[in-house]
Amino acid sequence: MMAHILGGVARSFLVALALLLAACAPAPARLSGTELDGSIAPDFTLQDGISGTAVTLSSLRGSTVAMAFLYTHCPDVCPLTAANFRAAQRSLGSDAARVRFVAVSVDPEGDTPQAVQAFSSAHDLSTNWYYLIGLRAQLQQVWSAYGIGSFSAGPGMAVQHNDAIYVIDASGRERELVHSDTKFSDLVSDLRAVLKSP
Repeated sequence: MMAHILGGVARSFLVALALLLAACAPAPARLSGTELDGSIAPDFTLQDGISGTAVTLSSLRGSTVAMAFLYTHCPDVCPLTAANFRAAQRSLGSDAARVRFVAVSVDPEGDTPQAVQAFSSAHDLSTNWYYLIGLRAQLQQVWSAYGIGSFSAGPGMAVQHNDAIYVIDASGRERELVHSDTKFSDLVSDLRAVLKSP
């Protein structure tokens, strides 16, 4: 009888202790953008316009990924996004080694390897940086998977497109959606939070 009572007291104590520890645990950091449901990011394979090698999104697992949709002749949001990526790389310090910055082209005709290399050089992006290109049919599948629209009146003309930036964690889960007007300091904070999260 006494053992039964003591067992019940011990169980009650352990439950109370677990609840107390849970209450004291820090809440997960709030991200600055739209938090996503953690679904696995749709996989794809495209060519890196810098190295010429095929890159599969799933091959980047183990690193946090910031993925934008850009084109090299863009006059406004794409250079801003590239500048924010570079500033984030610098601000992340040693954490930068665990983050991959990815651009997916929204201009298959204009984003030639030469144009991609010039754009990347102009924005001082080289380390842990991928600018993915492909045929229109290949890219359209990726755009569709990520809700990206890409419209142009013709070759050499401006491309209208979403300025979405997806933050994907090391397990390949979509964690956050931000945009080109997100301050790089917020992007850095969010990347650090995702790096620390399980």
